[in-house]
Amino acid sequence: MLAKLPLICKTTAIMSALLKKQTFPVLEMTCAACAVSVESILKNTKGVKSASVNYGNQQANVEWDDSQVDVNGIQNAVRSIGYDLLVTTDNANEKQEEIKQQNYLQLKKRTIWSAVLTAPVVILGMFLMDLPGVNWISLVLTLPVVFYFCRNFYICTFKKLKHRQANMDTLVALSTGIAFLFSTFNTLFPEFWHARGLHAHVYFEAAAVIIVFVSLGKLLEEKAKSNTSSAIKKLIGLQPKTVKALRDNQEATIQVSEVQLGDIIIIRPGEKIAVDGSVASGQSFVDESMISGEPVAVEKTTGAKVFAGTINQKGTFTFKAEKVGSDTLLSQIIKMVQEAQGSKAPVQNLVDKIAGIFVPVVIGLALLTFIVWMIFGGDNAFTHALLNSITVLVIACPCALGLATPTAIMVGIGKGAENNILIKDAESLEIGYKVNALILDKTGTITEGKPEVTDFFWLENGDNAELKNVLFTMESRSEHPLADAVIKKLNAENVSLTGLSNFESLTGKGIKADWQSETYYVGNRKLMQEAVKNSSDTNARVSKWQSEGKTVVFFASQTKVLALIAIADKIKASSRTAIAQLKERGIDVYMLTGDNQATAESVAKEVGITNFKAETLPADKAEFIKTLQAEGKIVAMVGDGINDSHALAQADLSIAMGKGSDIAIDVAKMTLISSDLQSIPKALQLSKRTVQGIRQNLFWAFIYNLIGIPIAAGILFPVNGFLLNPMIAGAAMALSSVSVVANSLRLKLAKL
Repeated sequence: MLAKLPLICKTTAIMSALLKKQTFPVLEMTCAACAVSVESILKNTKGVKSASVNYGNQQANVEWDDSQVDVNGIQNAVRSIGYDLLVTTDNANEKQEEIKQQNYLQLKKRTIWSAVLTAPVVILGMFLMDLPGVNWISLVLTLPVVFYFCRNFYICTFKKLKHRQANMDTLVALSTGIAFLFSTFNTLFPEFWHARGLHAHVYFEAAAVIIVFVSLGKLLEEKAKSNTSSAIKKLIGLQPKTVKALRDNQEATIQVSEVQLGDIIIIRPGEKIAVDGSVASGQSFVDESMISGEPVAVEKTTGAKVFAGTINQKGTFTFKAEKVGSDTLLSQIIKMVQEAQGSKAPVQNLVDKIAGIFVPVVIGLALLTFIVWMIFGGDNAFTHALLNSITVLVIACPCALGLATPTAIMVGIGKGAENNILIKDAESLEIGYKVNALILDKTGTITEGKPEVTDFFWLENGDNAELKNVLFTMESRSEHPLADAVIKKLNAENVSLTGLSNFESLTGKGIKADWQSETYYVGNRKLMQEAVKNSSDTNARVSKWQSEGKTVVFFASQTKVLALIAIADKIKASSRTAIAQLKERGIDVYMLTGDNQATAESVAKEVGITNFKAETLPADKAEFIKTLQAEGKIVAMVGDGINDSHALAQADLSIAMGKGSDIAIDVAKMTLISSDLQSIPKALQLSKRTVQGIRQNLFWAFIYNLIGIPIAAGILFPVNGFLLNPMIAGAAMALSSVSVVANSLRLKLAKL
């Protein structure tokens, strides 16, 4: 038995070598059902061991045996059912985005042309129906709308039928196709109905209008989908394309992709750091808000870690490359955002689900109507059978059903805009009212997001304008990021620059300078203890400020401390009220921050939050959300920074501050334009009202069909001889649409 082990291991190694795994962008998918179809064909392709297709990120993860099938064989299998894979490994995502953009522009052009051609058809059908040749004019104008500009509805329907599926496209194709063909027959052969004492009605305007409305909805959907990857693009854009590296003791500009482990990279003021590493020489402050979310730059000296995507401030330093390519922290953040955006199960439109049942039922009822009339219809059996079955299909037109959701969503989005809430897609409105756990970032969300002087206490000589000028001049020459807060404060007191000598930056402590034979210092407690003879009498005030999460800056001469300055990120005036309102709704509120424990505790206490975590990294926030989701909670995340992008993508509902980073806004499904937390309760209330409107619309749409279809089938004929004219059915269909739109518009009057 032992002798066989090497052979087994060797066989396993060969099999592993033959197995390949790759992620392919998928093209032409229009709904979640498409993803199911692609996944099904992949799983049934010989040689494919496993496959999963995600509609959210339009990608397929495939593992296959290379000895049985290659990538071209996998691509051909997907093409056989009307879809496609991008099998190239060079810039696949970029090519997918290009194709998406092209598809969007084509859809936009087709929708515009359809609307242009439909407008005169509606005018002719509604107001000029007695005009000579009006039916022929309508036929000519409607033909390109139905079978050219909007042919995708019929293509998609064909794809669905191949897999025995139905959705909204099936309803649209069925009703408009039948209406067009029936109208065309009546235009070509009106005498067929005239001979039977009936008028040859046409429904060109109904077919065209339905298609234009649904196309407009798809255009809006494609617009939203085309923007989903913009956050990833901007994250990738945080990494510079080239770097300056030392090669053979010479400075050389090289591509980021050429950076190797151990390379020494030179970073000058204002430049972005390209890869992860540790400082080899020099000193500076680096803006790491993309990682921590904190606005204050971090001091970097020899040995300190630096990360790709962060921005150097005023100093120059060199660092040794320790992680490159996909191993950098920035690359990991990009990967996590991609996975989080794609991992959520796609929200299958409620109307599509209903249509999957509704379409076969309507077709069955139309066929049943035809058969019953053929059997019991008497002398005009065929005429009644044909007219009544078509009337069933016309009255069951999906117009009201199709408008039920988008009209409520559109009104809801408009209502949100009126209240400074920018809503990017329907999903956020559909899920907002379910939220029972809310996570808040601290900096820029609960707080203002910028350090400001909160307290300025002069121990003596408080009215000495010359000392204020000295402090102002010293801070103006300082590279420390907190210096700007002091400068802003003193600027309001009409200070001016003065002449200093022997200015010196003291690494990790502060700065010093001479003025009129006296040495002055600005810095931290450590500098005071080393350079100032008497600084202990400030302990009580300093301790109080530090307990409140404030940073204390000292201004002193050689003999005594002259002034104490407290700097902090101010809490927004509305934060406490908003958090109290959320708690009243039964929502658990949490605060996650990259700041230290003392500051986090102070802020949480002031705004009334009992659940908080300090010193959290981007991945920690996302993991915390996953934990809450595993407990069955519907989680909303509110943030403003690049460091929040992973957590925002992971959350069920993501909300960004309007004054936050572009990447956070791109990832989030909602944006609070005013950055006021009091907009969150309003957004959740708006979600509740919108969902109520959608449900009411669907109820009325189905009540209409429940009553209308039996009447259209002729159920009243045995009782009173009443048969519903297809033209009246078309009018009733239009009336149902008007009622749905009117109900949606009621949301405009709602108070949030």
